[in-house]
Amino acid sequence: MPPRENGHEEPVIRDKRKIDPETGQVRETAADQAAEQPPAEAPVLGSPDGELAAQLAERTADLQRLQAEYVNYRRRVERDRAAVREQAVAGALMELLPVLDDIGRARDHGELTGGFAKVAESLESAVTKLGLSPFGQKGEPFDPTVHEALMHSYSPDVTEPTAIEVLQPGYRMGDRVLRPARVAVAEPEAAPAVSPDAADTEEEN
Repeated sequence: MPPRENGHEEPVIRDKRKIDPETGQVRETAADQAAEQPPAEAPVLGSPDGELAAQLAERTADLQRLQAEYVNYRRRVERDRAAVREQAVAGALMELLPVLDDIGRARDHGELTGGFAKVAESLESAVTKLGLSPFGQKGEPFDPTVHEALMHSYSPDVTEPTAIEVLQPGYRMGDRVLRPARVAVAEPEAAPAVSPDAADTEEEN
């Protein structure tokens, strides 16, 4: 603002009228002037701006590729680490299976009492937390993928190969079978062969 004679600034009056009172013409605003300016052209390949844009795109693609490779690397490392841990736990549990067999036999004979019973329960609880679980029940269908047949017989009481006795329980860790269940298997009795003479006698009767 221009200073007044007494030291104070004079107010500035801006004419915002769209029609010029002297010429009668429509005045151009800043927005109209900006609209009349041509749009900025995209950088042309070969020009400094185009080369810079190409280099930026190439570096961005390199970074994305490196990030994807790093993510895949981390997944492989985590998968390998989990496999190594599972193998180590499985090896330790395999060494304990004979001890669990002894505990089972002692329990069957009523010898699992006193302090020994508490130790046995603590051990069984610990291996259960590690993922170990027994399997194999008397009367279940024989499955060669999880059963090992140590004895074989025929029985009229079964309609398919059946584990009629569990000689040693099986153990698995998750879906992995550490030891198959050792069982006695019975198959259905074969129908007696009928001789031709007996068949003729039955037809006559």
